Amino acid sequence: MLIVLKLLGSIALLIYGMKVMSEALQKMAGPQLRHLLGAMTSNRFSGVATGALVTVAVQSSAATTVMTVSFVNAALLTLTQAISVIMGANIGTTMSAWIMSAGFSFNITNVVWPVFLVAIILIQTGKQRYLGDFLFGLSFLLFALGMLRQTGVDMDLASRPAVVAFFDSFPTNYWTVLLFLLIGTVLTALVQSSAALMAITMVLCSTGAITIYQGIALVMGENIGTTLTANLAALSANVQARRTALAHLVFNVFGVLWVLVLFFPFVRLVCRIVGLDPAAESIDPTRLTFALATFHTGFNLINTALLIGFIPQIEKLVCALIKPRQTEEDDEFRLKYIRGGIMKTPELSIFQAQKEIATFGKRMQRMFWMINDLYGMKEDDDFEKLFERIKKYEEISDRMENEIGHYLGAVSDAHLSDDSKMKIRSMLRQIGELESIGDSCFNLARVIRRKRDNKIAFTEEQEAGFSQMNALVDEALTRMNTLLYGHKDEYDIAESRDIESRINATRDRLKQQNADAMDNRTYGYDNGTVYNDMLSEFEKTGDYVINVSEARLGVARAL
Repeated sequence: MLIVLKLLGSIALLIYGMKVMSEALQKMAGPQLRHLLGAMTSNRFSGVATGALVTVAVQSSAATTVMTVSFVNAALLTLTQAISVIMGANIGTTMSAWIMSAGFSFNITNVVWPVFLVAIILIQTGKQRYLGDFLFGLSFLLFALGMLRQTGVDMDLASRPAVVAFFDSFPTNYWTVLLFLLIGTVLTALVQSSAALMAITMVLCSTGAITIYQGIALVMGENIGTTLTANLAALSANVQARRTALAHLVFNVFGVLWVLVLFFPFVRLVCRIVGLDPAAESIDPTRLTFALATFHTGFNLINTALLIGFIPQIEKLVCALIKPRQTEEDDEFRLKYIRGGIMKTPELSIFQAQKEIATFGKRMQRMFWMINDLYGMKEDDDFEKLFERIKKYEEISDRMENEIGHYLGAVSDAHLSDDSKMKIRSMLRQIGELESIGDSCFNLARVIRRKRDNKIAFTEEQEAGFSQMNALVDEALTRMNTLLYGHKDEYDIAESRDIESRINATRDRLKQQNADAMDNRTYGYDNGTVYNDMLSEFEKTGDYVINVSEARLGVARAL
């Protein structure tokens, strides 16, 4: 029982170490990774190279694939580009197998303690903190590999008759290969870490519990099981993102199928490359782990070479298998970019949330346009339908603020850079102000309804005043959305503040005219009150709009 607990604890440390390493590297290179994926995927070969390099850098194919799915969801990558990146990610992830293989070849824990020391010093002093986090994760990874190696020796499974008899009951044939392939798939899908299953496979092989054929079958299953991560991330994403995740599964399943056809000759070739005789009674454990790593690398390299010319066909296949499941009208009332859950990279989750906020802003401007349509509506039925739609939009704005806020709150629980924390504070302010725009628009709709119910007719001057305020606020919203969708470095906040000043000045002038008209009995009190409420709500909307722009730019509120 103690040995089993040591084995499970070592695997837990291994997963934790790789997670800390991956997150630290992604924090150090988050913006660069975004730029790299966007700029280096101009053709399928550069896409493969990019996917491999990014995965080697972050030591997690799951992070790369989830990142890629999210970029497709955000329309930053096409499906064709994403497929090539995922092919590269499968190649890059083989580095983990070689690291583990090296860890099984000698007592790697001897180098752990100085690495731990350096990592703690860097973290505590605050200098090169992310580098310290990376070394801290690396230390856990190396320590876990050393513990796994020692645990394998302590288990000595090859000398346990019951264990040997159990695995010997599986003859070396295709049915056994298929069984172990299925076991590898299921376990990887459950554990959500192909690295952990690779470590277990190396322990079982190096101790003589399973043969190299059974071990390689487990590795093949791990390649299929690991695709579940991206598919889970894409469950609630848009159709292109779901197709990207499915392409990952198609790629790996195709690879497993052709290897199954050539399984035994291919395994013997791999063994010959590392100098291993599968039929020998005594086999060097180190060569067994090298054989597993060699197979993993060879499998993904050959699979990529076979399929890189068929990316358009893979794209057609996944498009045929996954059809759009909703109409555009249905999507109108759902988050567009962050439905897939929090990404493994907090820095990129922030970028994803900002894309959602841009959509939020555009939706609020559409809501504002409905106000003008409502104002000119003649038929009662049409008026009620549009009023209910505006009311629905106000509910959507509440839900969007709530969902994006919860999303950002969950992201903020991660270990973030100071810059990322400032971005989250800015985005929380943005969504609060955007939700207020929705409230103000609904208040305008209610005032217009009150005007209609009381059969109030505006004078030409009041109609002109309504049009002036409506045009100014719409201009402010257009500039706000240009900022939310564009490059803030090129945005001049002074122009937006000028529009906001004109809104205030127009409000003051029209209110004074309204007061004078009521004093002169030009129209009645009810008429003047409705008009005055409209002017106030227009001005409030303008205030919320400038607040969104200032929050996006990270500047103080204008006095």
